[in-house]
Amino acid sequence: MGMRFVIVTGMSGGGKSTAMKMLEDAGYYCADNMPVPLIEKFMELLAMPDNGILKVALGLDVRADQSFEDVNQLVARLRETYTFEILFLEAADSVLLKRYKESRRVHPLSVDGDLMSGITRERALLASIKQAADYVIDTTNLLTRELKAELDRIFVSNQAYNSLMVNVMSFGFKNGIPQDADLVFDVRFLPNPFYIDELKQKTGLDREVQDYVMGFPEAHEFVDKLTDMVNFLIPHYINEGKYQLVIAIGCTGGQHRSVTLAGELYKRLKNRGDYGLTLRHRDTK
Repeated sequence: MGMRFVIVTGMSGGGKSTAMKMLEDAGYYCADNMPVPLIEKFMELLAMPDNGILKVALGLDVRADQSFEDVNQLVARLRETYTFEILFLEAADSVLLKRYKESRRVHPLSVDGDLMSGITRERALLASIKQAADYVIDTTNLLTRELKAELDRIFVSNQAYNSLMVNVMSFGFKNGIPQDADLVFDVRFLPNPFYIDELKQKTGLDREVQDYVMGFPEAHEFVDKLTDMVNFLIPHYINEGKYQLVIAIGCTGGQHRSVTLAGELYKRLKNRGDYGLTLRHRDTK
């Protein structure tokens, strides 16, 4: 059995450190932030027979003190001699901004503390290595445990890589449409359980609300038509190289109808195997 070598890179704040920690826990020998001139020597040492190391993860960051163009050239050169995989961690700009503000870290490429300028510069620098990546995981809507599950599938269980992550999300229009939504559906045409006294304080996570909402034939017809359309679209999105699809289903408050129908769509789509799938209820109490 040969050695498995993974280069882990991506947007700062995209989850690279988390991924490295998870790979370390899975038995990978991890090396992070190695200066470019040492990387080639490191690869030479690993290529020597009987070194006893079977799984290696090398973290590559954009840093202000080195040219990432040097990294791109090195990776291209190394691929002529060595076999390795590239894992790229991605996230939406709005999420990267939020993560940086929460952690109070300074972006390595920000000028005068301008986070957005740093993110924009970094995205441009990483464009070529992202294009060369074997795996691109968008962590915008992933929980830590969901990222771990995806990494376990690829790097531990050696299952097929799902290039597209489909995120089904319920929301309330009164709180605004999710900014990262690709497809938005309005289910306010259905009767509202909010006006039923025994259902008002419950949500679409409760069986009573689900039974009420799905008691209307048009609810079933809506889910049938939506499932059919999503199943038609997904292969085309995969062919186009899309990494994330957010399907947002909204009602007035995001408590009853949207939660029920998002759950129904999730049930119809899961266990397909050719894409990843998550379910999120943005506005449930």
